[in-house]
Amino acid sequence: MRRYDGEVPLAFHVMAKPTGARCNLDCAYCFFLKKEQLYPDSNFRMTDEVMEEYIRQTLEGHRVPEVTIAWQGGEPTLMGLEFFRRSVKVQKKYARPQTRIENTFQTNGILLDDEWCRFFHDNNFLIGLSMDGPGGLHDVYRRDRQGRGTFDRVLKAARLLQKHHVEFNILCTVNRTNADHPLEVYRFFRDELGAPYIQFIPIVERANETGFQEGNTVTDRSVRPDQWGRFLVAIFDEWIRRDVGRMFVLNFDGALAGWLGRAGTVCIFGPTCGIGVALEHNGDLYSCDHFVEPDHFLGNILTTPLIDLVNSEKQQVFGMAKRDTLPRYCRECDFLAICNGECPKNRFIETPGGESGLNYLCEGYRKFFSHADRPMRMMADLLRQGRSADEVMPMLAAEEKRTGKMPAKVGRNEPCPCGSGLKYKKCCGGRGR
Repeated sequence: MRRYDGEVPLAFHVMAKPTGARCNLDCAYCFFLKKEQLYPDSNFRMTDEVMEEYIRQTLEGHRVPEVTIAWQGGEPTLMGLEFFRRSVKVQKKYARPQTRIENTFQTNGILLDDEWCRFFHDNNFLIGLSMDGPGGLHDVYRRDRQGRGTFDRVLKAARLLQKHHVEFNILCTVNRTNADHPLEVYRFFRDELGAPYIQFIPIVERANETGFQEGNTVTDRSVRPDQWGRFLVAIFDEWIRRDVGRMFVLNFDGALAGWLGRAGTVCIFGPTCGIGVALEHNGDLYSCDHFVEPDHFLGNILTTPLIDLVNSEKQQVFGMAKRDTLPRYCRECDFLAICNGECPKNRFIETPGGESGLNYLCEGYRKFFSHADRPMRMMADLLRQGRSADEVMPMLAAEEKRTGKMPAKVGRNEPCPCGSGLKYKKCCGGRGR
């Protein structure tokens, strides 16, 4: 579904922001709060007219039966539940008989209650819940406008979603603080929260007053490249030995697609971009959620059809620039087919040879890809054979027992890395080691 060399996409993704940049939190690293400056006289509430056009034009513009209606912010719950009840009715009004609609909804969880969760369940919404780990790590940057930590309220929201059997993913930003505690973060989500779907999002916050992607320095809240690499490696080592098939980490799934020759299932790893646009509360469309800024304004869907804006020459140039501006250092990299330079928003440092356009996180990604290369190849081979990726766990366990090489720093009372479910001292740690 990705566009190459001007090909019209069969599908596209619109991230709608019904409250614009307005939010009931004041997370320190949020670049989007500054986007209020783009609309100084706005009330930041999407009208029913814009909402209906968004839904109608999205459904009509797709040439595949699966269509995603995405809601983000800011904080979309500030619109109130009735707005989304009306949106579901509009979807039914315009859906073709063969169309399958999925609503996705990203939230900080603060306003969720039983009524919201019943609505999500009854209408098959997929929720993205923002949470940065256990309380002491989450509350460092995720605070409300009174400066209070939000962990307890977000945990309550997660429990409500579980109570009402609402499918949800954890969206965990990785910043300068929690990046030093990878296993504490991962095990909290797995063991204490019981949330099997996780996406780790590296915080790369440009140091400027606009919130735009400009400048080549980052704030001290941003994760360092080396931290990002160590964070991924530490979690991958635990996941690959005991959690494949029961914990789903989008970062690992997206990378594995590259080893299978299908890079781009996660947009940041695609060879090009341009089919994921951002819709502001008033109908203004921008090239990407990360580029809601004047230079990347495409038009307004109330005056120009959405599909024309998505297929516009300006948007195609934006999408192809991801591939066309790759520095030679990236084009010659062993992991080009996996990474493709990652997200353009992070490509603002120089290569060792002084060429511009290298990804700020390159060092970390190279560390992770190098470390994960062999088990990723093993999983890719299993999948090509029609087998299950989780078969890699006993394969690695058997190999480690045969060679006598077990992962370093496994505590006696920690889960055994072989995936047996036993403590290390009761399993591999008690077998003559």
